[in-house]
Amino acid sequence: MSALFTEEDSADIVAQSFAGTPDPRLRRIMDSLTRHLHAFVKDVELTEAEWAAAVAFLTATGQLCDDSRQEFVLLSDVLGVSMLVETLNHRTGGEATESTVLGPFHVAGSPARALGDSISLDGVGEPCLVTGRVSGPDGEPVPGAELDVWQAGADGFYDVQQPGVVPESNLRGRFTADPDGEFWFRTVVPRYYPIPGDGPTGSLLRATGRHPYRPAHIHFIVRPPADDPEGYAPVTTHLFAAGSPYLGSDAVFGVKESLVREFALVDDPEWAGRVGLPNPFRAVDFPVVLRPAGGVR
Repeated sequence: MSALFTEEDSADIVAQSFAGTPDPRLRRIMDSLTRHLHAFVKDVELTEAEWAAAVAFLTATGQLCDDSRQEFVLLSDVLGVSMLVETLNHRTGGEATESTVLGPFHVAGSPARALGDSISLDGVGEPCLVTGRVSGPDGEPVPGAELDVWQAGADGFYDVQQPGVVPESNLRGRFTADPDGEFWFRTVVPRYYPIPGDGPTGSLLRATGRHPYRPAHIHFIVRPPADDPEGYAPVTTHLFAAGSPYLGSDAVFGVKESLVREFALVDDPEWAGRVGLPNPFRAVDFPVVLRPAGGVR
């Protein structure tokens, strides 16, 4: 007869129930999760009312998830878990571009745009030119690299938060780097903004006295081309605006010093004319270095 459940042996007894899990990785995860979870419950001496509140909280979190919003990702973000997973899985060794959180508002299948196009479909905000070059760890170009970019508008909202108010796919686009690995596109200067506060995650922040703000940034997912002969790894990252409020207290812990850049003011009518922006405008350069898929560089 198997050992019966007791307070003292609870973790051992439940963990043993997973001992026959065929997948060794899943077996290790379930064993560790069980032991840490039981240790937590014992440490705080969780009450029945608190456990019921936790179940209700997680239920409400799931009920807010749909194709345009992922409340569980937002919860993971504010607990620092998203950043920890990113950091553990994308150690760069100091040469490759550092990764950061995906965030809850990424949308698969953003429209493909030509280099130089504007992702600002409503033109609201301070005009900005973003340039960069995708390379490997030794400086070699990555021609045909794919860049998926998205950002919030001048009012701090993403397009999916304002359906019918802003054009669909506003401030989103997919670009392909040229044969030298270079890319450029037009947009508007990003602004700091609060993460959504109308759900369980917002309630958690208010209950714990935390602010909901993220510093100004542009999201990037940079991937090697589909026929990549070098075996580069993709990177999910941000371009943060230097001087933005909340750089030191990002609600989702996503800021890394290497990702902060100046959005310089450019007063050059000839350059403005060439890139199709009014003069003056802001400009920022954001080179991206991909690491080898098989190791840290």
